[in-house]
Amino acid sequence: MNDPLIRLGEKSDAQRICDFNVAMALETENTKLDPLVTLAGVKGLFDRPEHGFYVVAEMHGDVVASLMVTTEWSDWRNAFFWWIQSVYVAPDFRRQGLYSAMYRFVKDRAKSHPDVCGFRLYVEWDNATAQKTYESLGMIEMHYKMYEEKKQG
Repeated sequence: MNDPLIRLGEKSDAQRICDFNVAMALETENTKLDPLVTLAGVKGLFDRPEHGFYVVAEMHGDVVASLMVTTEWSDWRNAFFWWIQSVYVAPDFRRQGLYSAMYRFVKDRAKSHPDVCGFRLYVEWDNATAQKTYESLGMIEMHYKMYEEKKQG
């Protein structure tokens, strides 16, 4: 594989990132996202950079992978965790080290942010391939379960 270009996502990447999110939700959770809502959500993060950022991987001038980083304040640590979310690598580019390269980019970026104390992500229980990738990069499984309640009305 040629070396990918790993960079911060830009607003001009919003449609491609949206397409990745729609594909990922269908592939991993069998969930059909509304593309218009999803595109507005992607653009919404670009409009609110204090909440996070996107990282993309380019091959031959095309964006072929992306991830989103959002922040979580930890009062226990007086610092932020960066949450890695919405990870997607186009099928033809999987198992070629693109996620690893994007993760290294995120970790390198955190070096200039002394208020970042670590990195977190969640993964589907049965996604063994992704779990092995995350473990190979030094991440460890935590003892937490995740709960959710959607806001009504």
